[in-house]
Amino acid sequence: MSEATKDTAAPAPAGAVPATGSPYAARLRRPAPYLWLAGSVLLLLLPFYLDRFWLQAGLFAMAAAIGAIGLNLLTGSTGQLSMGHAFFLAVGAYGYCILAGESSTENGHAITGLGLPTWLAAILAVLLAGAAGGLFSPIAGRLSGAYLGIATLALIFIGQHVLFNAGSLTGGFNGRPVPPLSLFGFTFDDAEVVVAAVPFQSSEKLWYLALAALLASGLFARGVLRGRPGRALNAIRDHRIAAGVMGVPVARYRAGVFVLSSMYAGLAGVLLALVFQRTVPEYFGMILSLEYLAMIVIGGLGSVAGAVIGAAFVSLLPQVLTHYSDSLPLVSAPGTGGIAPGEASRYLYGAAVVAVVLFLPGGIARLKTPGEKKK
Repeated sequence: MSEATKDTAAPAPAGAVPATGSPYAARLRRPAPYLWLAGSVLLLLLPFYLDRFWLQAGLFAMAAAIGAIGLNLLTGSTGQLSMGHAFFLAVGAYGYCILAGESSTENGHAITGLGLPTWLAAILAVLLAGAAGGLFSPIAGRLSGAYLGIATLALIFIGQHVLFNAGSLTGGFNGRPVPPLSLFGFTFDDAEVVVAAVPFQSSEKLWYLALAALLASGLFARGVLRGRPGRALNAIRDHRIAAGVMGVPVARYRAGVFVLSSMYAGLAGVLLALVFQRTVPEYFGMILSLEYLAMIVIGGLGSVAGAVIGAAFVSLLPQVLTHYSDSLPLVSAPGTGGIAPGEASRYLYGAAVVAVVLFLPGGIARLKTPGEKKK
């Protein structure tokens, strides 16, 4: 055998950068497992270092992420526009309060409660939101586009009327208190539990519960999207008639994903109620539904990671502006002459929606790293 036919490749010297096509270079270009591990450890340690304000902001973001995942299944993956997501969050929040709360009198008004175990009330509240979605699902199965958006918008007006006027159930304008969740004898309340010399109150305790709920919700949605149901939903979104010709039961899938999205919203509503510790009807209005639509557009339609990113951006922005309003130009506390943090945050994520639609249609989740090639 001649020298020309022999493999002339020599081992790379120590410290040399691997070739572009080598598996080592692929690992360097895709550090996702290490980033996921580092991020997971960071999230687990945050309650030991952050104060209550930032913990509550993170809890709002995680609850919003769960609701945004559900809306992304409906709007991003199936192409069904929903303007009534806040209604199902209210069903979850108030359903938990009614099922778990005790009958009492507050401000001279009788408030009804069934007094069920709180863990059971949380599960039933999620199912109640799914049942509310099921009642609306025949309409969702037959409407699409702007027609479905207008129909779901009616849910907001109906929900607001009920929340403000059914005082014995909702507490009216003042809302009603939220019973703390108890699970396996452990109560997620403000009673201090010292862990590693750090006092854990409701925010610290709920942090790990919200993390577990977000992880389970994300994994389930990812499994749905990567399996046969996800392919059917994408086919309905891309071309409804073609999907029906291929044998996809369009109306059934549309109705089913509407129920699933409603259950995600119900779970988010339960978590929000536990964090707020008091439900207020004014919160569950049209603005909240628009914020959820902004979340999935900014993060990325049809993507679980995009829903989480968009939810973090939209829900944390008002908290950050509020916290640093004294040092930010043009932003000040409400009633002091400047732009209120909540109003400024709406301007900013409204501009973000426009920027994403114009320059990044896939959302933030579709951004590619510098070393990643476009497919």
